[in-house]
Amino acid sequence: MRLPIGFRAGATRAGIKPSGRPDLALLVSGMPCAWAFVGTLNRAAAPCVLRGRELFALGQPLQAVVVNAGNANCATGEAGFWADRRMAELAAEQLQLAPEAVLTSSTGVIGQPLPVEKVAAGLPRICLGPEAEPFAEAIMTTDLVPKVAEATLSSGARVVGVCKGSGMIAPNMATMLAYLVSDAAVPQEELRRGWRGVVDRTFNQVTVDADTSTNDMAVLMANGAAGPVDLEEFWRAVEGVAVELARKLARDGEGATKLLTVRVTGALSDGEARKAALAVAASPLWKSALYGNDPNWGRIMMALGKSGVAFQMDRVRITLQGIPLYDGRVLDFDRARASQAMRAEEVLVEADLGLGEGQGMAWGCDLTEEYVRINALYTT
Repeated sequence: MRLPIGFRAGATRAGIKPSGRPDLALLVSGMPCAWAFVGTLNRAAAPCVLRGRELFALGQPLQAVVVNAGNANCATGEAGFWADRRMAELAAEQLQLAPEAVLTSSTGVIGQPLPVEKVAAGLPRICLGPEAEPFAEAIMTTDLVPKVAEATLSSGARVVGVCKGSGMIAPNMATMLAYLVSDAAVPQEELRRGWRGVVDRTFNQVTVDADTSTNDMAVLMANGAAGPVDLEEFWRAVEGVAVELARKLARDGEGATKLLTVRVTGALSDGEARKAALAVAASPLWKSALYGNDPNWGRIMMALGKSGVAFQMDRVRITLQGIPLYDGRVLDFDRARASQAMRAEEVLVEADLGLGEGQGMAWGCDLTEEYVRINALYTT
């Protein structure tokens, strides 16, 4: 997938990942970018997140992102902060930019020193090109597939998104690294006004295992190379790309065999609907039932009720793959048919709370033995 006008990306094998796969990547704009940033709310945030917040507060243009995969560079003390700054400086020297124009990202194992010497040796080997895939592949950790998405505006301007994430995924802000880039000309204050809401409705509605990463960040960059655009259309395109990436994150959850989509309507507000949907998507009991193709709607009801939103059980309606399971009362449904319907690539749960106009969605996946195996052996 080609990046928007003015953007290039590339990657190399720096020896940071034990697997020997690509693990060091650059995403670069040929001109300064307006940008917006959201980082993890985990208080054990890595130096790259803290540095990103500092750059965001300064408000200066951004022109590049350097990412290492395989080492989270988190909980590594002052050496970790030095290593993060040094990674930015090394990338800036190579690209002939100021270090403040380079955002850093790290992902991987927590608590291990970042091998800066490998970063220094690897950066000169990165060849930049117009395709997004080398970057998308290099930032993967336990991901099985690279994740990219795109949208084109009527003006011809484009939005391309790249993200990674498979485990340690829960809101605040879903565990991942995500980079959306565009050649649209959009003022920085406009990007910052709208980006938080997009993240709340998309990446913050993804859950795999209810664990929030120390290194999450979602970045939106616009270099203006394609000229001005209709802002409403621009935000529709950005949100569409973010939704597609969010779905790909959930489907590629560690050990997952299917994508779970939860749609809640009839809540008192959109925020309450999103909260209720996320409670269902995050429930280990329902995720286990999903894996076993068990239409145990009581677990959906439990999750809705524990979410803390306004709730009256006799007004709730629950459907699974379009099959009504509960409508203010227990329904007599064909369990074998419902179970068969769950044997699909994507399973849709719909719940109407019957109280208002609020609506929202969340995405998750089933919980399998493979998830336990992956995480039981992650560092051994």
